[in-house]
Amino acid sequence: MQTRKRRAKTDASTSNEAEPSDSNPNEPSKRVKRVKLAVPEPISSGYWLIKAEPETRLERGKDVAFSIDHLKDKGSSEWDGVRNYEARNNMRRMRFGLGDICLFYHSNCKVPGIAGTARVCKEAYPDFSAWDPEHPYFDPKSDKESPKWFMVDVEYVSKFDRLIPLKELQQCNALKTMALIKKGRLSVQPVTAAEYEFIGTLAGTVEQVGSE
Repeated sequence: MQTRKRRAKTDASTSNEAEPSDSNPNEPSKRVKRVKLAVPEPISSGYWLIKAEPETRLERGKDVAFSIDHLKDKGSSEWDGVRNYEARNNMRRMRFGLGDICLFYHSNCKVPGIAGTARVCKEAYPDFSAWDPEHPYFDPKSDKESPKWFMVDVEYVSKFDRLIPLKELQQCNALKTMALIKKGRLSVQPVTAAEYEFIGTLAGTVEQVGSE
């Protein structure tokens, strides 16, 4: 597995003390203005969990079902329709160039669980489905000039030999702090490398970040 380098944290402000000055000591000293530095965007964790509904459900008269088999048939797909700010922000952290991998989770069905994996193939861009009045997740408050919602594109990687059910995941001590267990309803969640590797042992094998 490739090791990811993380950016060092940046101090939020400069020191309160002025540096020595070459100016005339008889001149009044100048006050140092505190400058707030920009905080770097958090880098991608490299691993994610994305949720979709594999069983038929009508939203504004349209079937929103989408399973790992649908993604396999299509090859790749826009991951549109996310209307939660935290989930949206997570998508904006996803990185195509680093080969971010997503666990594909079947949600809102008889047996929810992890069904396979996908890879981010296009980084976040405005979710134009929010502007489409015919789309199941149309948002009349979304503005094209200042987009509120974003999406990524993902491509099919693998389907597990068996679905790993949520009930099984909940019984694993190694996953007790996983976002899926602690914040189950979030549709796009970060996954740690350790959690991902452990799930790999349950599935038999999983793709690694950066692998082709």
